[in-house]
Amino acid sequence: MRIFLLAASVAVFCSVTGNVAAEGVKPLDARVNTEDADRFAALFEATNGRPTAEQIQKQYLDPASHGVKVFTKNRIRNAEYMAEQIANNPELYRRGIEVCLPIAKEMNSTLRSVYLGLTGLLESPKLPEVYVVFGSNNSGGTAGQGAQVMGLEAICRISKTDEEIRNHFRHVFAHETVHTLQKIPRDMELINADYLLYNILAEGGADYIAWLVTGTIRQPSRDSWARQRYDYVRREFLNDRLKVQKMAPDEISAKGSPRFRWVRNSKGAPDEGWPGELGYWVGREIWTRYFDQAEDKEEALKDLLYLRNPQEVLQKSGYLDR
Repeated sequence: MRIFLLAASVAVFCSVTGNVAAEGVKPLDARVNTEDADRFAALFEATNGRPTAEQIQKQYLDPASHGVKVFTKNRIRNAEYMAEQIANNPELYRRGIEVCLPIAKEMNSTLRSVYLGLTGLLESPKLPEVYVVFGSNNSGGTAGQGAQVMGLEAICRISKTDEEIRNHFRHVFAHETVHTLQKIPRDMELINADYLLYNILAEGGADYIAWLVTGTIRQPSRDSWARQRYDYVRREFLNDRLKVQKMAPDEISAKGSPRFRWVRNSKGAPDEGWPGELGYWVGREIWTRYFDQAEDKEEALKDLLYLRNPQEVLQKSGYLDR
């Protein structure tokens, strides 16, 4: 999820280019890179859980890998902001070190299994390097140039049990890889004309592929909540889509925008009782229906990766005709 000209989450729509991991990672050689997380853990322990901004900068950010660099803009932000987040919740970072980091080191075989599945499903995918890092407690994962990156403290906040943590890793391995493979148009005028639909189809498409490859749903409780309220969720999304279509680009990203009922709200949706990032579920539901009716499944996969006509995807899915 890289950036266009609006806000951080618009980044979902950019394609990955450049020479980083240009040939991609071979599935059986894939590994979870933990060097940055190990270095942060050492700093955290050495400072009794109170690293200063200067220490974070010199000992964590300056010698960082490509993964931390991808995670810095709009997530870590800077050393001062990260130090503040650690001070606000040191026990969360300690749990990330003691619980999530050891599990991450055990996930190489799972990552290879997911990558083998993606290789079988997609046409010669350029698979990214995988990094686990510590951030500023605002993102469990993102994708960048030749990389997918996961924030351990956020994963430990979202996932309560060891099994939930493993399932989260398994799902994100697939989900974020899809984002590195998406080559969605950069035409911001086109995207802004139907911003919310583009956003949820990009995220929902990644969730759909992750579901195909892993056989698991990332947040079963959200899935259950939405299915019990299927028509209500559908109406609310379609109403908010129309509202966003009438908004100027700066209004879409402003506080209070209906966009935040559906995406960019992993810490808590604005409506009480409303699941976080419900747009991911709506997007996956649309893609599920679209694939079910598609005669040419391989061409449908290209539609997902290139998102050439989101309005046509919505129409053909039958989601409007519920």
